[in-house]
Amino acid sequence: MDALFTDPLMLALLGIGAVLGPMIMLGLQNFSQKRSRLAARLASTGPNTQDDQTSQGTSRAQRLSWVQGLGQVVSPKGEKASSAIRMRLIHAGYISKNAPYWYYGARLLFLVGSLVLLMVLWPFIGDHLPISGPLPAAIAVALFANIAPGLWLDRRLGLMQQEYRNGFPDMMDLLVACVQAGLSLDAGINRVSEEIGRRYPNLNTHLGIMSLELRAGRSRIEALSGFAERLGMDEARAFATMLRQSEEMGTSLSATLRVFADDMREKRMLYAEEKALSLPAKLVVPLILFVFPSLLGVLMLPAGVRLYSVFSGIN
Repeated sequence: MDALFTDPLMLALLGIGAVLGPMIMLGLQNFSQKRSRLAARLASTGPNTQDDQTSQGTSRAQRLSWVQGLGQVVSPKGEKASSAIRMRLIHAGYISKNAPYWYYGARLLFLVGSLVLLMVLWPFIGDHLPISGPLPAAIAVALFANIAPGLWLDRRLGLMQQEYRNGFPDMMDLLVACVQAGLSLDAGINRVSEEIGRRYPNLNTHLGIMSLELRAGRSRIEALSGFAERLGMDEARAFATMLRQSEEMGTSLSATLRVFADDMREKRMLYAEEKALSLPAKLVVPLILFVFPSLLGVLMLPAGVRLYSVFSGIN
């Protein structure tokens, strides 16, 4: 027991556990609360369920409003920089107007927390790190804490773009079916936003926003342009341009959507074929590093054993 509390590595592990343990427990608690609220929503048929969820989200945002306040202090004041990060957050699925403040506040909080954690654990882990001295370690941690949120946002952007790219052809097929069934474009968009939510929830969010904008009286061209900008996809911009030209020239909306949907399906098939054709080239390195040495060892081992027995008999 005494060796447990005198070993610097064990003390460092205990310190990390003491810091990360409550954070993990809090995350699990929030996850269980979300699951319980979802179960209550599915089981309840009362009219106040949505109001309760809205009030819970509002109270949580009020409790963490100080993070937004930090973000307002440290966020860049230039219009170009603020608009750039806001557009990246919108593409990543964070459409709130306060999303940049939350991002910068969480980024500052992560930086300060990483430095404080380094200061607490430095007496126990300083001798075991390849970096000599607390100042270089603090600089390295600060650089990592400054870069990590941007890397996380880039990963989030990649996941969202993948979801949008996978869901856009399905959205077009459903929209073509709705228009050919006799629905207007606005009603078709509303119907598609209701049907596509389970598989593509983030794409459904942007479709819902566009549907609400159309209901509020915004012109179809402006709503489609805003939808394309929020997605940040060339396919969405082409879709908005196509509908604008179709409306200006008076061509058939059903035929235009059908041609565009066929083009989207063809692009999806070409993308799948590209992934399939690139698979053999990607398998070369694992085959050379892992499969081929194992196969060579299995084939050569019996011959090696036989040669060893032959030469040992000669000696």
